[in-house]
Amino acid sequence: MADLSRELRSYQDEIEKYAKDYGLDFLTTVFEVLDFEELNQVAGYGGFPTRYPHWSFGMEYERLSKSYSYGLSKIYEMVINNDPVVAYLLKSNSTLDQKLVMAHVYGHADFFKNNAYFSETNRKSIDMMANHAIKIRRYIEKFGFERVENFLDVCLSIENLIDPHGNFIKRSREPSDEVIDDPTRVKVAKLRAKSYMDKFINPPEFLEEQKRKIIEQNKRERKIPEAPQQDTLAFLIEHAPLENWERDVLSMIREEAYYFLPQGQTKVMNEGWASYWHSTIMTQKAMRDSEVIDYADHHSGTVSMAGGRFNPYKIGLELYRDIEDRWNKGKFGGDYDSCTDLMAKKNWNKKLEKGREKIFEVRKIYNDVTFLDEFLTPEFCATHKLFTFQLNPKTNEYEIASREFEKIKKQLLFQLTNLGRPRIFVVDANYQNRGELYLWHQFEGVELKLVTAKDTLINSQKCWRRPVHIQTRLDDHYRLLSFDGKDLTERTLSRDDAYHRD
Repeated sequence: MADLSRELRSYQDEIEKYAKDYGLDFLTTVFEVLDFEELNQVAGYGGFPTRYPHWSFGMEYERLSKSYSYGLSKIYEMVINNDPVVAYLLKSNSTLDQKLVMAHVYGHADFFKNNAYFSETNRKSIDMMANHAIKIRRYIEKFGFERVENFLDVCLSIENLIDPHGNFIKRSREPSDEVIDDPTRVKVAKLRAKSYMDKFINPPEFLEEQKRKIIEQNKRERKIPEAPQQDTLAFLIEHAPLENWERDVLSMIREEAYYFLPQGQTKVMNEGWASYWHSTIMTQKAMRDSEVIDYADHHSGTVSMAGGRFNPYKIGLELYRDIEDRWNKGKFGGDYDSCTDLMAKKNWNKKLEKGREKIFEVRKIYNDVTFLDEFLTPEFCATHKLFTFQLNPKTNEYEIASREFEKIKKQLLFQLTNLGRPRIFVVDANYQNRGELYLWHQFEGVELKLVTAKDTLINSQKCWRRPVHIQTRLDDHYRLLSFDGKDLTERTLSRDDAYHRD
């Protein structure tokens, strides 16, 4: 790892000034220079200089190293949502590449600071990761590497069982309908009697026994959770019979999962925003005449999109440009939408010049799903040749299925909702009054992958320590997959027996 050379420092100062002149607002940004091996190490750790020991990081490092060595891929930059923002430059990059990467990083830094979905993230993430690494290493020293690593395997296999809105939900640990377990607060109906006969008609020991029975009955009837809970990790942390160190490890994995969540929710917007600004800064300010050809080559590689592939850099960049153009020309609102003259719509230009203001507003309040839902248009899809595709079972190849706008939009939104993951809820922690955990898959047209579902069951059971079930839909039937610690079973449920959300 090396500090910036005098030349790179001057480029950083220059590009930072351009970024601020354009109105970008970011935290202090620090650049460090790494060779390809060091950068692969950091990338293997998810972008952080240190993480807890786990075999998955080594696998990722090997994959990146071999991919680089064989010329299949190359990491140009890496940036961490932190305060200060930390970005890494590849030592072997050309001067043009370093400037382009710096401009790209300032776009990310502005997005991290201002997008609403990052507003609740930990801005001291490097410290958080380092602290987690220290604590887990201490557990390894105390309980043994194999035991801790095995439990980490369990945690990492279910780390996506969180609520996509969980960063903004402040839950109380107390249930809304209080269960009274203090005998002094329990009311017991007494038989009517004269005051001098009360202690004989309503003996104290009988009243205490009735209070105890009421308390026990209330506990049995109390439903946990009171409503379906998507944050399965939080539920396991609070209710599973884990050892203290296991609860702490699972809490750390959950905290890291929520740190990375906004990055998945805004991949298209974030990369599109950074690409928009590196393109703007380089083409209008920072690029020298001699660098035009190389810039065009490298930029086109970043935003190229082969048929059948979805490139978030390309779609995000072009959608920001489309929004800017539409709001500059006034191509929005009731008058424009109701216009049926195609030529008039094509030449529509009210010269409002509100495009730049609009895209700054968009980058602040949207995520990928709302971004595409709000601003994707039939004209955009036609211009950029977007289409849906599906597998042809006869040829075993993917083919174009439709060019209809509504189908394209629906498929894109479906892929991006909940990061494309199934929605799993905890609905009952005392299934059939046996202390078993009942999970429910909210079926939305796509069946669960059985291999993944069974792995989730097995690893959830290792936390719950009692049988775990998950209800889903397979072949138009309600199915219940179960694991009791030894055997995986599957059975069909009738509609009456299946769980249905109110």
